[in-house]
Amino acid sequence: MVAKVPDHTAVRVALWRALHVQVDAAPHVLEDEVGLRLAAPAEDWRQRPDMDANFTRVFRASIVARARFIEDLVEERAGLGVTQYVLLGAGLDSFAQRRPDIASRLRVFEVDQPETQAWKRQRLTELGFGIPEWLRLVSVDFEAGGSWWNALAQAGFDARQPAVVASTGVSMYLTKDAITTTLRQVAALAPGSTLAMTYILPVDLVDPEERPARLISENGARANGTPFISFFAPEEIVALARECGFRDAHHVSAAHHIQRYFADRADGLRPASSEELLVATT
Repeated sequence: MVAKVPDHTAVRVALWRALHVQVDAAPHVLEDEVGLRLAAPAEDWRQRPDMDANFTRVFRASIVARARFIEDLVEERAGLGVTQYVLLGAGLDSFAQRRPDIASRLRVFEVDQPETQAWKRQRLTELGFGIPEWLRLVSVDFEAGGSWWNALAQAGFDARQPAVVASTGVSMYLTKDAITTTLRQVAALAPGSTLAMTYILPVDLVDPEERPARLISENGARANGTPFISFFAPEEIVALARECGFRDAHHVSAAHHIQRYFADRADGLRPASSEELLVATT
């Protein structure tokens, strides 16, 4: 059955990416309104409380910063000969539609729930994008105990060849045991593979001025039935990645994103300090 709409969190992320283009000054960190076209929200979507331009400022900056960083990473690794890219919890990601110059040189595996994948397949067809041969929409019923690892293999993923695996906006909803399992699976991939995974800092490591917004975000997630479960300090997640078998691991901070993508902005747009990235290689 095709869902009427995908997961509300996936839609919110897509709309925040579009909001960055519509309300923030150029140059844009990421230019993405494809997700907006896919979601096709009501005309007054920008009037939604979770789209308030001021309140969402640091959150949408974080969303576009992490997406840009990962896409830059994929482009870099593709230049070194990596030919596989896996997005865990892909949602309304539009890399394949926006960057066919890079994506068409890869096999892109987007992993998500069956209803979301059926919906996205339908919408991509309706909008004229289609599903090229190199794009695989991989359906995994996590609630029924489905394994993304097995589903990837069935979709043509070759674990003997290096890959980039990205997981953004997911780890906070998972138990540490589930995160550890994922880390071990990716660490077993061919040498030269890279994992890029976002994680959430404990609230006491968040900049004090951002803590009220962080708590509002946590309360909202809990009210929607998707509470934040796991938090990591940078040294903790790096140590866990190494314990799970990665040859190298380091964290990429919000400060790094600011220097790389926001340094010359006159409007003061900056990502939130509460989300960082683990980058680990096999």
